Amino acid sequence: METLQNLTFNQIAFSIIIIIIGFFLAKIASKAIVKLGKDKLTQHQTLIFQRISYYLIILLFLVTALQQINVDLGVIIGAAGILTVAIGFASQTSASNVISGIFLIGEKPFSVGDTIKVGSTLGEVLSIDLLSVKLRTFDNLFVRIPNETIIKSEVTTLTRFPLRRFDLAIGVAYKENLEKVRTILLKVAEDYNLCLEDPEPLFMLLGFGDSSINIQFSVWTKRENLLALKNGIIERVKNAFDENDIEIPFPHLSLYTGSQTQPYPIQHITKQAKI
Repeated sequence: METLQNLTFNQIAFSIIIIIIGFFLAKIASKAIVKLGKDKLTQHQTLIFQRISYYLIILLFLVTALQQINVDLGVIIGAAGILTVAIGFASQTSASNVISGIFLIGEKPFSVGDTIKVGSTLGEVLSIDLLSVKLRTFDNLFVRIPNETIIKSEVTTLTRFPLRRFDLAIGVAYKENLEKVRTILLKVAEDYNLCLEDPEPLFMLLGFGDSSINIQFSVWTKRENLLALKNGIIERVKNAFDENDIEIPFPHLSLYTGSQTQPYPIQHITKQAKI
């Protein structure tokens, strides 16, 4: 009896050691995948392989540990299957998110590290999991968006391409020479080092506004310079217009009642103090 007790204790101790070794090996394998995939894999692919290898190694060592204490794995697998089916029926939303997550991983509309916009939410992708996508907004908020919502929504990836275009809407007074305005704007873009020559800037007349002629002036820049370009080019355009006496009008309203109409009479009434 004592021999059986000692043997059972040894089996349990050996199983615990196997599980501990499995955890250590899983962590080592995860770090190795990060190093090996730094040049060959994207950040998203590295994250996927890292998680698969981690949980797969732990599962293998856990099964080995259970075999050491003579646990019937068939019973556990059967119970796990029944539990999985029950959970699947109870949480159809989670199943939909898992399927959507598989589509996201296969389609790859964006990767970890990209900046995306989903509805009104704009942020950097932290992770793409089977149930949800995690974002960090630019005001440092953590946002979790279910994969099903991502699949059904319009998603804009702002960092997919290396170049971005900035469209500046400008209004100039009706008295201004439009060719002169065009020359000034192109000169601003030429002198600004953040504006690219290829693709070249775009000058477009949008139409007649209430108090101005509306213009769209578009310039291209590198993706990482977009924010600096927005601030810089507005300041430079304003200074260039001031130096060349180009008027940027403010909205105003003129009343016209016909050439035969007499001017409106204006009468100034002084309020007398009561005695």
